Amino acid sequence: MDDYDILKDKDILAVDDEPDVLEVIEEKLFDSHITGVTSFEEARHLIESKSFDLLILDIMGVDGFDLLKLCFARKMPAVMLTGVAIDIASINRAMKLGAVSFLPKDALGSLRELTAEILEGLEQGQSHWEKLFKRLGPLLKEKFGILWEDLERRTRPRTPWS
Repeated sequence: MDDYDILKDKDILAVDDEPDVLEVIEEKLFDSHITGVTSFEEARHLIESKSFDLLILDIMGVDGFDLLKLCFARKMPAVMLTGVAIDIASINRAMKLGAVSFLPKDALGSLRELTAEILEGLEQGQSHWEKLFKRLGPLLKEKFGILWEDLERRTRPRTPWS
């Protein structure tokens, strides 16, 4: 089985106020069905009226955390996307609100691999946060020190679909 077979025909909603980011997502996840929207209202309507295998939500321009609350209520897994530097508060908030992972926009080059990894984990009832912490841990520990260790120790992601 190809490592990316899991992406085939998945319904993914991508929400970002930057059309070029949506284009990159569509290019990277070419074998999935991508619906890309640029506004909170468009996204809210789709989240309330349809079902998706995964949502990729920009934090800033489209009120991503408010959309995440809607996704959690509808039991649809969402990944938070950020163009700003990774910060502990955003990661903590994403986890507490039920996001399945966190992705800096500068990591969009790895989107295909990360999305396959996330979807595979969801099918197996596993959290992607642990893998993300292992991948980003040394960098974040160096940057945030004891704050990162405290977050890593205290926070347990909520997952309504597992």
